[in-house]
Amino acid sequence: MATASGAPPPAMDEKARRTRDLLASFYNTDPSAAAGAGAASPASLARPSPTAAPASPLDSINSTSFDPETYMNVLVQQSNLESLLQRHVKMAAEIKNLDTDLQMLVYENYNKFISATDTIKRMKTNIVGMEANMEQLLSKITSVQSKSDTVNTSLFDKRENIEKLHRTRNLLRKVQFIYDLPTRLNKCIKTEAYADAVRFFTGAKPIFEAYGDTSFQDCKKASEEAMDLVIQHLQAKLYSDSEPIEARAEAVVLLKKLNFPASIGDISKAFRAYLIIFPDSERRLIELAQALFSNRYETVRGNLKKRIPSTDLLAMLRSLWEDASAIDEVIPEAALPAFSLETTRDMIGQHIATAFLHLQSEISDALVKTHSTSNEKLEESQLQNAMDTSKIRVSQGCIDLLQEFHHLIDGNTELLLKLRDLIIDWVQEGFQDFFQKLDRHFHVLSGRSKSFPQESSALDSVQIDKVPTVLVLMLAQLCVYIEQTTIPKVTEELASSFSGGGARSYEYGPPFVPGEICRLYRSSGEKFLHHYINMKTQKISKLLNKRFTTPVWIKHKEPREVNMFVDLLLLEFNGVVSEVKQILPGLIRRHRHSDSTGSTTSSRSNPMREDMLNRSNTNRARSQFLENHLAKLFEQKMEIFTKVEYTQESVISTVLKLCLKSLQEFVRLQTFNRSGFQQIQLDMEFLKSFLKEFVDDEAPISFLLKEVNNAAHERCLDPIPLEPPILDKLINAKLAKIKEQNLNMQ
Repeated sequence: MATASGAPPPAMDEKARRTRDLLASFYNTDPSAAAGAGAASPASLARPSPTAAPASPLDSINSTSFDPETYMNVLVQQSNLESLLQRHVKMAAEIKNLDTDLQMLVYENYNKFISATDTIKRMKTNIVGMEANMEQLLSKITSVQSKSDTVNTSLFDKRENIEKLHRTRNLLRKVQFIYDLPTRLNKCIKTEAYADAVRFFTGAKPIFEAYGDTSFQDCKKASEEAMDLVIQHLQAKLYSDSEPIEARAEAVVLLKKLNFPASIGDISKAFRAYLIIFPDSERRLIELAQALFSNRYETVRGNLKKRIPSTDLLAMLRSLWEDASAIDEVIPEAALPAFSLETTRDMIGQHIATAFLHLQSEISDALVKTHSTSNEKLEESQLQNAMDTSKIRVSQGCIDLLQEFHHLIDGNTELLLKLRDLIIDWVQEGFQDFFQKLDRHFHVLSGRSKSFPQESSALDSVQIDKVPTVLVLMLAQLCVYIEQTTIPKVTEELASSFSGGGARSYEYGPPFVPGEICRLYRSSGEKFLHHYINMKTQKISKLLNKRFTTPVWIKHKEPREVNMFVDLLLLEFNGVVSEVKQILPGLIRRHRHSDSTGSTTSSRSNPMREDMLNRSNTNRARSQFLENHLAKLFEQKMEIFTKVEYTQESVISTVLKLCLKSLQEFVRLQTFNRSGFQQIQLDMEFLKSFLKEFVDDEAPISFLLKEVNNAAHERCLDPIPLEPPILDKLINAKLAKIKEQNLNMQ
């Protein structure tokens, strides 16, 4: 039906378009194409285009790239009305199931949320008062420590008495053994127990050598007479053809333990007679003589490993040289003197090197012993005694070596005269190498470097990762002592008694250069001193950082006493003072310097400042903050960190300055309310009054404490300071508490 104007009604056009779109959707064709084609058949509409891609947006509903508009367009294009209704019902059911699951999940976790909320509330309640409990715990620990020290002090005399009685008992046993020795030896002779007799006598020989001319003179004489009989019986066994070979071998071993000399003169006579009788046996005798002396020198070489004295070594070598000279007169073709000279040279060189190695081991043992006891609470002056012992080990050990080496060059025998210049070179070169190795060993003990393979045995009992700070400080002071005392003594002795030499050629100058060694130990001492300061500062800074970041300063309560981190700082600082005073020398106290303003009056007792604080308010505090910054622009620059000296005051002041500088940085990272700022003010004023007894110059310490207080002022939301009367009252209460604790510990 057409209208009067001939155009179709708009409603019919809309209805026809919708019908056409639905049919096109049903047959999976493009609606626009269907509208343009007009008379296309349903079969042709149902055929898909050969280049059409599979519809993937229907599978991406659960992906992150899901596009709802594309999804709906594709779904409408690819599904008919019935499919759309089924998809609608299915999706409605899934939505309902998901809502049900979400509701059940909320119900199941609701009790957990309530429990967590209650737990958080209880934690907030329990944390309140924790600081008071920690302070109470600290006081109890201090009390327990005081009582423990009292018990140890009361038992010290008894313990010393028991140890003295034990030593006396052991000494009496040894004395009784010496007095009974002649009777024991006679019993051994009767029973032919010669091995026991030799063992008893060699055990008592050191005592006879030390006291044989005084207290045990009769015992020594009777024992030597008994041992003469033992030697006679052993010699009879040795030369008896009727004795079995085992008994004769045992006699040789026992005679060797008694250092009974072999009769080389008889052997040389036997060699001479043998050559007369058998003129063609010279080659066999040469081989026999060379083998004999090779075995004897190997025996002496084995004794060198036990660090024998130079006098004993010279006695052995002199005897071998005389024997070689005697046999050389009979068979000079054996060249025994040349062989003896070459072997003796090697042995003396080995003996000198072993002596230096043992001295280094003794010094290391003394330091390692201090290391093993340094983690415990040290008695008064114990560190000082350990320091003195280490100095004696170094200085006296070098002097003893020099005196011992005198025996190697003072002899007038032909053998020593041939080796004199070479021995002097070895001694000088040995001291140069000894001091260099000792310096490297100190660095290993301090943890600043790793040990060398040859030094690992000396460091088996040392845990390098747990080096105590006191050991590093001892090494620093020991380096100073070696530089200023030991090396000059060694240099003087070498110049007076070991001058000459030159048997060996040196490409880099003389074998011993004292200036080089002094520079080496001066540098090492400074490194150890700074290493000690850094170790102490890092330890204290870590404790301060951990304790200082624990409170919530922006919610801090009104200060009632000095903060606990101040107690921790003073506890660690007292440890530094105790170590330094026992190891480093003191410095004569000068007149105390005033603060940077030239006034010696305390800031808490200044009437003008007191009046200002009484009238302070928030606006006044802000104005004061600006005034402080303006004052910094005009005040004189102060040198805070000066060169560290080997004195108590210098090291103590440096550690304290570094710790206060770290504390200033910790303060800069916090935000304070009024009470938090007042707490920092109280703590710094207390430290100022307490630390002035430990430093020689108060000005840098006062300046750093003021800087900490200024940093808190800058980081405070309401920087109103405490009134001076309240500040004085809290500080006096803390000082009285510390005084009472010190009295209880005495």
